[in-house]
Amino acid sequence: MKYALISDIHANLPALDAVLADIDARADIDARADIDAIFHLGDLVGYGPWPNETVDRIAERAIPGIAGNYDSTVATDYKHCGCQYEDPHQEALSHLSYAWTREQVSPATKKFLFTLPFRLDLRPLGGHLAKPSVTLLHGNQVLNTVYVYEQRTDDFLRKFGAGVGAREGDVICFGHTHKAWHRIVDGVHYINTGSVGRPKDGDARAGYVLLAVNTAVISVEIARVTYDVEQTARAIHASTLPNEFADFLRRGGAAATPADQT
Repeated sequence: MKYALISDIHANLPALDAVLADIDARADIDARADIDAIFHLGDLVGYGPWPNETVDRIAERAIPGIAGNYDSTVATDYKHCGCQYEDPHQEALSHLSYAWTREQVSPATKKFLFTLPFRLDLRPLGGHLAKPSVTLLHGNQVLNTVYVYEQRTDDFLRKFGAGVGAREGDVICFGHTHKAWHRIVDGVHYINTGSVGRPKDGDARAGYVLLAVNTAVISVEIARVTYDVEQTARAIHASTLPNEFADFLRRGGAAATPADQT
């Protein structure tokens, strides 16, 4: 069984379309590369200029998935997005993004976001086999606002796995940090699926993960896809979203240099 896992699209429709095209093209090039299912791991909206169109695309493609913190807070009119802030300026920008997104989402989009589950559990080899299982989350097993960074200790991941109920050979996938990574602790695979629409690793390309599971081997590929960043940047500039969001995408989330700020 082979899955494509996409996360943290953040209303960046050109990035999403580029990723979906890349997924589709893999099967066209090589039938053995066919992907059995696509899942999203949340944060469909926020920061980008196409929240309704992004949700529409996910619905059109019938891509199942879970609620990210941005999805659940927008759906329930929570007081903020549950995001982590690097500094007071980033916090202020985050509040502007959240207010803009709440104003822009249609009732249909809001309803769609409200129906997303917190967690999905998959049995790639059939429900009659106890493992391997694949669990999809946005943050951790308790809250979709918890950041599971690559710097987290093995002990943190062990507790995470125990909370999920994972055993040796199982897989836990999550997003939220916008940086992809893969680590194995006590035989449990921990996979951060990165970000389609707002990467933070200094690479402006859209990212996603290919996960293949069979009885003997679990393989993980972190894929990157070039898309028209300037198309998204122009749409941000044409909206009332902060222009800094366009520069963020151009830098792939890397810290701004003094030259960027002049």
